[in-house]
Order: sequence, then C-alpha cells, then structure tokens
Amino acid sequence: MNLIIVESPTKAKTIAKFLDNNYQVKSSYGHIRDLPKSETGIDTENNFKPRYVIPVKSQKTVNQLKKVAKSADKVILATDEDREGEAIAWHLTQALELQEEKIERIAFHEITENAIKEAIKSPHGINISLVHAQQARRILDRLVGYELSPFLWKKVAKGLSAGRVQSVAVRFIVEREREIQAFNPEEYWTITADLTPNEKEENLCFQSRLNKIKDKTVKKLEIKNKEQKDKILKDLDGAEYQVANIQKKKIKKNPPTPFTTSTLQQTANKWLGFNAKQTMTIAQKLYEGVNIQGEGQVGLITYMRTDSLNLSSGFLKQTGQYLTDNLGEKHTPDKPRIFKTKNKDAQEAHEAIRPTNVTYTPKSLKSSLDTNQHKLYKLIWQRTIATQMLAAELDSTTINIDAVNTDYQFRATGQILKFNGYLAIYPEKSQEIQLPEISKNQKLKLLKLAGEQHFTKPPGRYSDAGLVKKLENYGIGRPSTYAPIISNIITKNYVNRDENKKLTPTDIAFVVNDLLVKHFSGIINFQFTAEMEDNLDEIATGNKKWQPVVKKSYDPFHKNLLNKYEEINKNDIMPEKESKEVCDKCGAKMIIKTGRYGKFLACSAFPDCKNIKPLSENGEKDNKADEQLKKLQEKYKDEICDKCGAAMAIKNGKYGPFLACTAYPKCKNIKSIEENSNSTGVTCPVCGKGEIVQKRSKQGIFYACNRYPDCKTAFSGKPLQKKCPECENLLIEDKNGNVKCSNKQCEYKKN
Repeated sequence: MNLIIVESPTKAKTIAKFLDNNYQVKSSYGHIRDLPKSETGIDTENNFKPRYVIPVKSQKTVNQLKKVAKSADKVILATDEDREGEAIAWHLTQALELQEEKIERIAFHEITENAIKEAIKSPHGINISLVHAQQARRILDRLVGYELSPFLWKKVAKGLSAGRVQSVAVRFIVEREREIQAFNPEEYWTITADLTPNEKEENLCFQSRLNKIKDKTVKKLEIKNKEQKDKILKDLDGAEYQVANIQKKKIKKNPPTPFTTSTLQQTANKWLGFNAKQTMTIAQKLYEGVNIQGEGQVGLITYMRTDSLNLSSGFLKQTGQYLTDNLGEKHTPDKPRIFKTKNKDAQEAHEAIRPTNVTYTPKSLKSSLDTNQHKLYKLIWQRTIATQMLAAELDSTTINIDAVNTDYQFRATGQILKFNGYLAIYPEKSQEIQLPEISKNQKLKLLKLAGEQHFTKPPGRYSDAGLVKKLENYGIGRPSTYAPIISNIITKNYVNRDENKKLTPTDIAFVVNDLLVKHFSGIINFQFTAEMEDNLDEIATGNKKWQPVVKKSYDPFHKNLLNKYEEINKNDIMPEKESKEVCDKCGAKMIIKTGRYGKFLACSAFPDCKNIKPLSENGEKDNKADEQLKKLQEKYKDEICDKCGAAMAIKNGKYGPFLACTAYPKCKNIKSIEENSNSTGVTCPVCGKGEIVQKRSKQGIFYACNRYPDCKTAFSGKPLQKKCPECENLLIEDKNGNVKCSNKQCEYKKN
C-alpha cells in the first residue's frame, strides 16, 4: 500500500476517486509543524536555527499519519507546488520521521485523473531551495514581528503588532488617506455644443466638446472659472458651425490575458464585489474539488496561486475545438494565442488559472455550485476561453467642427462595435456612441451651447483590487500572500472597510505608521520589502543561501531597535490632548488619548483615578455610549470578583463593555457581559471551562469563549453540540443555516 498525503480532506477525496486500492489518500490539515507561539523560537546566535513544534491541534493528525506511514511501502507527498506546499511536505518528513528511501514528492497544477496519474509516474525529491525560501520568509517575519510588536506595546499601546510586509501595506493606505485629507479641489469648466445635421430629426443630435482655442488643444483645467466660461460663450454667440474634417479608423480590441492570482483578485473585486480573501477561499474549493452531480468530486480549476500566463498545449487544443464547434470559425484564430509573463521571477506555478475542462461550462455546473462558486467559476471560464478568441473590432469616428469666424473648434467622437470577437464570451463594458452620417464642410445646426462646472476629485481609497495592484507593482508580496496581507491588517485593527468597501486607516494606524517610517525606515519601506522578495526568489532558485539573507536584514534592524528603546519617549509619540470634559468620579479634567481601538477620554488624575469614556468617530463625547455605560454600572454595581473578592467594575474594550476586577494588576480577572439570549450552551472545546457565547465586532456576529482573554477560542458560526464525523472538531451553523466543520482545513458540510 502507498500513502499519499495532501493538505486538505477535500483534495484527498478528489484524488482518491482516481486511484485504486493500492493507494490510501490522507490529509495533514495544513501545516503540522510551526514555530512556537509563546516565544520567538529562533536561535539568532546559532545561525538563525529555528525550533519547530507540533501544535496541539495537529498532534492527533501526526499520530494517525505516523501509524499509516509505518506500514506503507511509499509515502507520496502531494502538497501544492509552491514554497508553502514544499515546506509542508518537508515538515511532514520531519514530523513523521520518514525514511528517505520511502519518500516520493509529486506535484501537479490541476486535480484531474490524467494529471494525478502522470505525476505519480514522475516523482521527484523535495526541492530544498523552495523550503529554504519559505523558511527565510517565515523566520525574518517572525523576528521582525516578535521584536517590533513589544516595542509598540511599550511606546504606543498594548496589543499592537508590526510586520515586515503588513506595515508597508498599512503605509500605502495611510499615505493615500493623507493625500485625500490634503486635497484641495480645483474648479474647471467644460463647454459643449449639441449639434444636428437636420434639426427635424432629433435622433441625429450629437454632443461635441470644445477642443481647441486658436489651434491649441484645451487642457482639462484650462477653463478655470465662470468668467472664462462666460467670455467663451459670449464669443460664440451667433456663431455658425461647420464640419472641418472627419477621421475614421478601425480599432482592434484584443482579448485580456489569462488570470494570475493578482488579476483574478482584482477582477473578482471589481466585477463581483469579492474581497481578496473571499476570492481565494472560493478558488481553493474549486481547485480542490466540488461534488458534481453524477461525477462525484471534480477539480474545476488549476492551481490558483500563480503569476504565470502559460496555458497547456492540451488545453489550447481543446479550447480551439470547443470554439469551432460552438461559435464557428469566425471567432477562432488560426493558431492558439500564446501569452508571455513579463515578470522574470514568475515561477510559483507553470500555468495561469484556467478551467480543467472546457466542456464544464458555467451553465452545466450551475446546479452543483453555490452562488459565489458559480460566479467565480463563470468569471474564470469566460476569461480563459476569451483569451483564445479573435479580437473585437470597432469603427472609430472623430469629427472636428469649426465655430466659423471664431478661435474655437469642437470635437465629437464615437465608436461602433462591428465584430464582437471575444466579447461574445467575455462581456467587458464597451460603450457605443453613434454619430450621424455627415460630410466635410457640411453646415450643422446648433441646438444648445452650455458650460458645465466641475471640481477635481481626490484620489480614491484603495479597494482590495487597488491595493493588490499596488503591492504587485512595487514587487511586494507574491501570489500566495496578497489575500493574507489584507486580511491581517484588517484583523489587527489598522484598517477598516468603509461603506463602499474601500480600505481606510484607523487612528492608531497613523500613529504606528509615522513611528515606523521615522525610526525603522531601513526595514519598513517599499524598496527593502521588494528587494527581500527578490532575495527570496534567489534562495528559491538555489542562487543564495538563506541565512546570510536573513542576517543582513536582521542585524541592523535589531541594533536599531535596541537604540530606539532608549531614544524614544512614549509622550512624544502619543501626546495627550485637553478636552472640555470633567471626570464625573473625581472632578479632574479629562484628556483625549489614542489607544489600540481609537481615541477615548481618560481622567488626567490617572493612576489615582482610572475613569475612561468612549469618544464618537468625530472625536466628541459619545453620549449614547455614556448612557449605556451608566445603565450597566447600575446593573452590575454589586458584582464581586469570584477570584479575589474585590469589586468588579465596568470597562470598555474592542467588543464593548466588560467586567474587570478593581484589584488590577494584582488580580486580572475579567468577565464578558452577556445576556441569556447570547448563550449557546456549548462548552468551549479548547479550555473545557468556559461557554461559547455570541459576540459582536465591526465585522458582525461571531462566537467566542466567555473566558476571554484567558481563552481566545472563536468561531465564525454558531457552534452546535455535535462533532465533525471527519476530524472530530465542533460543527457550526452559518448565517444561512448551513452546517459545516469549524476547522477551516476540513471541508465537511452536512447536506
């Protein structure tokens, strides 16, 4: 018997369908070894030697895999073919104590029968250079994060975090917000003339815009005020209009490139409204396999973490035949269209993101996919098929119109789609503007002459798509990191999404960003982060050793950090501002402070008086929250600490009010304030003492242990008193009533 190990149970189920009884397919449920959470886990004095541990949640999986591997003839490691997947495979060899002669490594870009069987025929060893590249990234990020974060706790506020890449992403967002805040709108005007060659036929009316004054092109901001506008309109009073010349040309609109990770995230964000994390989660499921009616588990797309534009010859042949059969030869080029990747370091995978089989049309799969899966699959299918179609053809017309005997000339432009080409499959927006048939020197009738006022707009906040594009342009991050970067800075409370789903920095983001940019410019900057990605690529190809790369970055950072502990004063970073409020407990003045979750009022008599009050988003006293606080103080005025017997007091945290012992810091007991309706009756599966209760955050309702912060167990859905039949973790019920496993690596769903 041969044992095949993959990362997820869904992937295991899909692969198992293609193999006979000589193979047993098991899942590692992601990483089974990592650096310890309680310490840095890296010996900086011993060439950055890492200390890896098996987390508690993985120990059962490791024991089960060890048992099966012991009796197996071969252990075939079939994790994803990128740095992360290669690292998982290597850690499996270490954790399972596998004998080298029993190990085989296989890789594939799609989970189909042919791809799996071909991979098994051509096994290879673990690419240790890829492992070293992943290890270098992990170690440097751990060192920066674990050393810089405590510095922020001491100099700014407790609970903050910093990171080599996350802090650069926050910097982009903060700097864009400052551009918006500093923006001064400029006034400008446009002059338009509605004209017609035949005043009796309204449908022949078209609009032209002032284009030239004295043969000089009018720039966007050239007409700056009403006075200039009025002068132009006065000059044009009573003018006649005549066609000066007509320019016609054919325009070809070529199809887009196939999807890479970056362009998929950007397009899904713009077209479907998916954030980067949502896109990758759905794509992961489509790649690993979806249950198709009548066929079982089927992998529908190729590997979704890639920066390659390549499409396999087999797929190109299949697509060409599909187009000929379904759309005819008029939409099919004579030979396949080949795309070349501009990024010289594109090597995370060898193909773009594409359907595994052209005949799996979005229409045929609609009943087998949920709404979001169908939307994303349809987008990938349409885009990939469109890349192999002929260009769309448009007729473009430009008409220049003289205002006779004046210094002014107007211009009208139009375009008509003559052949839809790839747009027949991939319906990109292409506005058609039809102009009437007119000839040179033809007189035109003026129907309306108008001036319209405009103001320049500030740059927009980044969407997920915009930030991914920015990161990619600067060479920051790689396909596997874009979504985690955005998710991380939101989770860490540096960034929120506004009502338009755009990324906006929090108050604390400005403070932390300014501190890091000023004092740690050597590591929190665009160039360093991009250069590090290049160095990681060099490690991955075997051209550089990982330890010197880490040392070159870490040593000056660490030395600078030690100096900054002595040099920087917290009061210089977090200056306190006076307020008009007076403490209702001791009568001292209240001051405005900035904490991890924003601005708040604090008594200036601290530490003798520890009274704090929330502030609204505009920085004013939040009267509504103040009233709620008073009600809670009255309700819980007799509450006693069950650990030391001291009185409990109402405090405010990120997720609202909670009870804290007044004997702090001697006693650190806290309790969440939960109503009976928030109870689930489920005992916390991690600590075994607390109860899972409903909570609220800015992202909505979630469920967590009521012993927080002693226990930080949390779930996205309502936990049920049942365990997953596949991995024995708790089952949860999502907002749509669907029951699934709480373990993100387990794909179990109750049908």
